[in-house]
Amino acid sequence: MQVSDSHAQDTAVEVVNADGSGQVLLLCEHASNHIPDRYQGLGLQQEHSLSHAAWDPGARAVALHLSRALDAPLVAGRVSRLVYDCNRPPEAPSAMPEKSELIEVPGNRGLTDAQRQERVATVYAPFCAATTKLIEARKAANVPTVLVTMHSFTRHYYGKERAVEIGILHDSDSRLADAMLAAAPALPHRRIERNEPYGPQDGVTHSLQIHGIAHGLDNVMIEIRNDLLSTPADEEALAEETLTLLRPALAALTPKGDTNA
Repeated sequence: MQVSDSHAQDTAVEVVNADGSGQVLLLCEHASNHIPDRYQGLGLQQEHSLSHAAWDPGARAVALHLSRALDAPLVAGRVSRLVYDCNRPPEAPSAMPEKSELIEVPGNRGLTDAQRQERVATVYAPFCAATTKLIEARKAANVPTVLVTMHSFTRHYYGKERAVEIGILHDSDSRLADAMLAAAPALPHRRIERNEPYGPQDGVTHSLQIHGIAHGLDNVMIEIRNDLLSTPADEEALAEETLTLLRPALAALTPKGDTNA
C-alpha cells in the first residue's frame, strides 16, 4: 500500500535500536495514547483518552527495557489504538472501535470508507511497513529472529477482576509460548497463564499472524496486568521477570528448519 503522507509515516511509528543484532524483534502496537489533532480528540472525555482504552500503560517502558537487555529492535506505535489498533486488520470493527468496553468513542461513529482508509494509510500501513522492513533486513543479514509483542491489560474488565498477572499468548505457533510457560516455575509469586486474559478467539493475534507466522518466525505475545506497572521501578521489575521467562525460552528453541536437532 502506498502512503502519500510522508509526515504521517514519520510520526505514526517509532523504531528504536533498528540495528540491534539480538535474536528478538519487539513490537508494541499500543505504546501511545496520542490522538493527532486532525481527529479532534475523537470526542472523548479526557479521562477516557488517558485510560487503558486508549493505550497499554507501561507496555512501551517494559519493551524499552527488553530492547536494551536483548539488543533488540523495537517497533512502537505512536498513535492511540482508538484511532487505529495496529493489532487488528482493517476489516475488523475493533480496528476503529465505536465503543471500547464501556467507553463510547464518538469520533469513530459512522466513518466513511475514505475516513477509514485514511487511518489505514497513515497509522496501520507505516507500522506494518516498519516491521516488514526490519524483518527483511534481518533475513538478508542472516540474523535469526523471533517476534515478541508487548502489551498490558487492565485488572478490572466489565466489572470483573482478572486474577491472571502475566499472559503468554500464541496463535497456531505455540513453540515460544510453550517454552516460556515451561520457565514459569521460576516466578512462583506470579499467576502466569496461557492465552489469558485474551486469546486467538478474541482477534488479538493479528500481529503474530502477519508479522510472525507469515514470515516463518517463532512468536509470542506477552500481556502484563497494568496495575503491576504503576511506577518506573515496577516497569523495570516486570521487565526483569519477563526476561526470566524469555531468556531460557529463547535458548531452548531449535531454529526452524534445523534438521540436526
